[in-house]
Amino acid sequence: MARKHGSHGGSWKVAYADFVTAMMALFLVLWLSSQDQKIKEAIARSFRNPFMSVTKESTGIIPNKEYHSVKAESGKFDAASAVELNMLRRLNEDLLKALNTQEPEEEQTVRIELTPDGLRISVFDRARKPVFQPHSDQFTSYGAWVFSTLAWQIARYRGFNVELEGHTEKVATPPPHAPDPWELTSGRANTARRELVKHGVQPDQIKKVAGYADTVPMPGMAPEDEVNRRVSVMLRVSNK
Repeated sequence: MARKHGSHGGSWKVAYADFVTAMMALFLVLWLSSQDQKIKEAIARSFRNPFMSVTKESTGIIPNKEYHSVKAESGKFDAASAVELNMLRRLNEDLLKALNTQEPEEEQTVRIELTPDGLRISVFDRARKPVFQPHSDQFTSYGAWVFSTLAWQIARYRGFNVELEGHTEKVATPPPHAPDPWELTSGRANTARRELVKHGVQPDQIKKVAGYADTVPMPGMAPEDEVNRRVSVMLRVSNK
């Protein structure tokens, strides 16, 4: 009677597959150990946050030459990769849709700008459409709606650090019992922080809360203009 030899004929394939896997892991370890610190940090970041660009000059683990053409085309973002720039643009579009800002520029409550540092959102406390109660760091119902809407949109994109700055206009003769402008602007920035966190922004995303009183007017505007009464929300791409 002929013997059957097929019952254990595939076992060598399993052993060979294990051997190949082990060799691949060995080669990866040897390759990683030979790389410079920048590549090692980039790979570590890619495992911590696989959906973000892992270096400031790449769209993958290895620095990408195409980044420079993207940077030149955008003309702005020296610090953002193509993926990060795309995230900022998408957030910009989502915010514009959510806030439905149709007012003329001189009457806008919210102005959104792509800058070399990230996305700047300026929320103006105008007399016609106040965001804060007069001489107070408490929101109006409209102001609470604006910042809750901002929070819902920002919370969808976890890869940003958030910086909040309060500003106000210069007043020659403050009304009686008017709050100190430093305390007022820092209080308004902190009120904005609480509203963002309340509606979904992670507390550890907030990296700065500051008040600048009347020391930083809007570019090209008189220090006394009400447009200087604002809270600025700066979104910077996180490097975590």
